[in-house]
Amino acid sequence: MPLRVYDDRGRQLLFIRPPRRIVSLVPSDTLNVFAVGAGDRLVGRTRYCVAPEGRVDAIPIVGGTKDVDVDAVIALQPDLILANQEENSRAHLERLAQLQLPVFIAFPRRVAEGIAHLARLARIVGTEDQSRDLLRKGLGTARAIEGNPRPPIAAFVPIWMEPLMTINQDTFMSDALTLAGGQNIFSDRQRRYPLQADLGAAEARPAGERDTRYPRVTLDEIVDRSPEIVLLPDEPHPFTEADAQVFRERLPSAKVVFCGGRDLSWYGAQSIDGLGRLRALIDSLR
Repeated sequence: MPLRVYDDRGRQLLFIRPPRRIVSLVPSDTLNVFAVGAGDRLVGRTRYCVAPEGRVDAIPIVGGTKDVDVDAVIALQPDLILANQEENSRAHLERLAQLQLPVFIAFPRRVAEGIAHLARLARIVGTEDQSRDLLRKGLGTARAIEGNPRPPIAAFVPIWMEPLMTINQDTFMSDALTLAGGQNIFSDRQRRYPLQADLGAAEARPAGERDTRYPRVTLDEIVDRSPEIVLLPDEPHPFTEADAQVFRERLPSAKVVFCGGRDLSWYGAQSIDGLGRLRALIDSLR
């Protein structure tokens, strides 16, 4: 029976049969495809799709998340392309869609939405039965953590160093942080345009359709918000010990530690165990 689904942009996709040739343009979705038992159907990935380690090496690379080689994707004749509104270039996705290729665009902003996306993916590829235990574990983990909240601890999580950037509450990372027991000190902060407005040195102009969820901040602004902990993820920006020292000098009373970026930002299968690791790390800093 044909399967009709809608992606996170509200676009309808119709599958006559489960897809057999999948191209993933999203690292977390590459892991998700393997997690639901369809890894052998992946025929293309980005250079950043490195998990599960040792199992993706033979899959052809079609560029990066932002610089997808559209012609290489077309040549692979995929019957499903997994993409993300935030991670992939709009121009590339629009070109693929214009060619009538089945592009499924995800955009989960909450951990629970990521688990729901994993279930929807299992349904699309026809592996719901064999994925049932994994999905039950995911839902159980999320419910257990939500049902056992920790006293929030003020946390700062940068995602870039130069310029210094962070996250607001309308992001997947902030939701993961909250569930793990952290309180995002910039949850209310929106990115302002232009740059000088974001740094408080000019009046803001209308953002239009531009993303306001990743504000650029100053060290003084961070100090004013008094985080108790600073978590430095290893991706998308590989923070260094020199970066950590900058925060330790300006925030002498805060605990500055490194953490796994995947546990904070990869949706779906990664969250099932990653959320527990993140909570354990934050608990250790109390």
